[in-house]
Amino acid sequence: MPDQNPSAAFLAELAANISRVIRGKEEEVRLLIAALVSGGHVLIEDYPGTGKTTLAKALAASLDAAFQRIQFTPDLLPTDILGVSTYQREQGTFLFHPGPIFTQVLLADEINRASPRTQSALLEAMAEGQVSVEGETRALGALFFVIATQNPVELQGTYPLPEAQMDRFLIRIGLGYLDSDEEVAMMKARSEGDPMRELRSVGGVDEIRDAREAAEQVRVSDELLYYIAALVKATRNHPGVLLGAGPRASLALRNLARALALFDGMAFVTPDHVRQALTPVLAHRLVLDNEVRFSGKDAAGLVLEVAGEVEPPR
Repeated sequence: MPDQNPSAAFLAELAANISRVIRGKEEEVRLLIAALVSGGHVLIEDYPGTGKTTLAKALAASLDAAFQRIQFTPDLLPTDILGVSTYQREQGTFLFHPGPIFTQVLLADEINRASPRTQSALLEAMAEGQVSVEGETRALGALFFVIATQNPVELQGTYPLPEAQMDRFLIRIGLGYLDSDEEVAMMKARSEGDPMRELRSVGGVDEIRDAREAAEQVRVSDELLYYIAALVKATRNHPGVLLGAGPRASLALRNLARALALFDGMAFVTPDHVRQALTPVLAHRLVLDNEVRFSGKDAAGLVLEVAGEVEPPR
């Protein structure tokens, strides 16, 4: 049971705290937290007003961790993210002023509005947890978690993320619109004040570190590892896919499935955990040919087709 595992209990408490602000999106909150435990980064892609920024801020408010937000715009420069050195006349030396990337939870809002040059400033940080500035490499710390947002329909003045950067995101999720009951409940809650102001942290870096260590102890059988490899390989051979998922996707599937199992208070991964991770992990990594795209199919649908073609272990 989850209450028998301290890390599972912490993750449940963290999810419940966030859900006080983000209503009716329990699965998306669960995936966000699982990605954090997996040591990956999250891309939230959805329409305006669905709560993308609020979700990121609610997670940061629920953790005793440093938080920074960068509003991406076409004129944003790499130095605006990484930092810059200025000459100190009195000392006769240069002093480095760290940019907002030197934090623990980073919200990269509307990331596709910045130029590719500026977007690339995040690549090293997301992949290696460090940045190279002015010939010096600087570490970002044990907890460095990027939550990026983008609008999938507003394309004017945007720069699509290249495949190499999309592959750096462990998962991509969307929130979608609330149903009528949830929307009414949200309006009532907001009439009594902003729920975000009432959020208090339920843990911090130590609890996240413990959860990551606990997730690494969750067992994944050889049969499940072969199942994961077969699923990822099937995306490369599927008709209509120009570029399938690579080995990083296999690791992401394994790691996210472990975190989901920990969330459930389990000591081992099941095929259901792998299937829960499939679309969030794989869909944004696939590049479809024009014929498939113009036929109305999307990457998420192809992932479901792949899942139906590969027999899970019993």
